[in-house]
Amino acid sequence: MAYEAVYNVKIRNKCIALTFDVGWGKKVLSPVLDTLSANHVNKATFFLSSTWVKERPQLALKVKARGYEIGSHGQLHENYTEHTNAWIIREVKQAQNTINRVTGIKCRLFRTPNGDMDQRVVRLLGKLGYKTIHWNVDSLDWKNPGIKNIIQRSSTNVKSGDILLFHASDSARQTAKALPSILRRLRRQGFQFVTVSELLSMRIK
Repeated sequence: MAYEAVYNVKIRNKCIALTFDVGWGKKVLSPVLDTLSANHVNKATFFLSSTWVKERPQLALKVKARGYEIGSHGQLHENYTEHTNAWIIREVKQAQNTINRVTGIKCRLFRTPNGDMDQRVVRLLGKLGYKTIHWNVDSLDWKNPGIKNIIQRSSTNVKSGDILLFHASDSARQTAKALPSILRRLRRQGFQFVTVSELLSMRIK
């Protein structure tokens, strides 16, 4: 069986998936969630680091309570390509145990820390029961390049089936402020927001 990382999905519908990586801190997530809610976006996918889930269980449960999809972002924020299969398996399983214990969710989607991966890592994650989810629209919000810059990067040349990358860790201080304009622009272009799993289910065979 061939295992491949997902960057975008070939679909007929005019839908895209907003994704948010969460690895540390407690200041940014709630404003991001509140901004999504205020703009009536009830579909998005959050990739949670298990170390963060362990430290901030109430925030992890807040993501679940809002009805957003939860995927795993692993445990330690290290490049998987630099580690052995045994290390990766241990990391992935420990991450899943923590996320499941706190949220009751068994993740089926996995985003590697730093987006670092190769065919070995993707195949290994596939054998562990995960789809590896990358992205093809990168806001670079973690660099705090300016709100206008984030808006521009996230709402220009977006196509149906795209997966957009944002962060809701404390390093991404401008994300919540940029989101309202991004959401308005994308809606004006006719896009609907869905979870990554919903995007995958629309894939043209």
